[in-house]
Amino acid sequence: MLVSHHSSHPIVQQQDDLPFHTQLKTLIQEFFDHDVLTQHLEALPKQFEQPTTRPWQKIQWHTIHRSQIIGISPDIFLSILLGATETEAPIQGYAHTSHAYLEPIHQPMATYAGGCLDEHKDQWTPGLWEREERQHTPALLRVYRQLTGEDAVLKGRTVRSYQPSQAPEADLYRHGLHRIATEYSAACLYLWMMTHSTGALREVLSEILQDEVHHMANFWGFGLWLYPETHLTRTLHILKVVTAPSGSSNAHRLTHTLKRMMGVLDWDAWSLTHRLELSWTFIYVLWQLHHWSDRLSPSQLNQLFGKSPIQQ
Repeated sequence: MLVSHHSSHPIVQQQDDLPFHTQLKTLIQEFFDHDVLTQHLEALPKQFEQPTTRPWQKIQWHTIHRSQIIGISPDIFLSILLGATETEAPIQGYAHTSHAYLEPIHQPMATYAGGCLDEHKDQWTPGLWEREERQHTPALLRVYRQLTGEDAVLKGRTVRSYQPSQAPEADLYRHGLHRIATEYSAACLYLWMMTHSTGALREVLSEILQDEVHHMANFWGFGLWLYPETHLTRTLHILKVVTAPSGSSNAHRLTHTLKRMMGVLDWDAWSLTHRLELSWTFIYVLWQLHHWSDRLSPSQLNQLFGKSPIQQ
């Protein structure tokens, strides 16, 4: 079943008197709970057969106001919001690229991520991942308009295109790491933004966060199934991805993704406190995800998806 966090849930509502770390821990326990992540993953095979977009709760858009930004300069918050929108906008390009890497290996997941031709074979039908993700840019643009009274002007960014080699399994592995890293980064950012917002603004961020956590759990769990690894290998690989130098020849390192993300989000203008807050968010969430994935046994994953088509 899909987990639905109603916007009326008390955890979604801001409690101004709680310190950052208390808020963060509470939100992580709500959105990144082991059972929540597992339920997201268990829903994926069902979505292969009958894709159903998760409905958002009703948002009182007209009530969004600058006063709902708390504990941070509104100008900095708006620059972060604009950077997040820039990153979200080219979702169709992301989806088509992921489809190209997945299609030679796993057609159902390729359809989930990137869609397929319709029954008449003359029009491309978006996949469920793209349909859910493409709600984010209009929502963020609407929030920006509410907060500023102006329409956001996006610069537009180029999506890294499909670049195959003679080893499609290795290509998909590298692309999968990048996809997981971007979903993880987005989830951490929206989680942190929730700690600096209240009211309807916070509710919008909550809806986007639910999508990001859901998709991240799907890609992460699917990747563990597709490329079976031992406990030790998983641990060492997570450390390798996190600590790889930004100049590494592998452009899909997590550090590369984070470095680009920080540039988009005007990181240099952030205060030391806010930098530490976001850094702690990344660490805490990664720790939570690592413990969750450690508990996903090969037999459990095989029960969900069958036998991996990739031989180790």
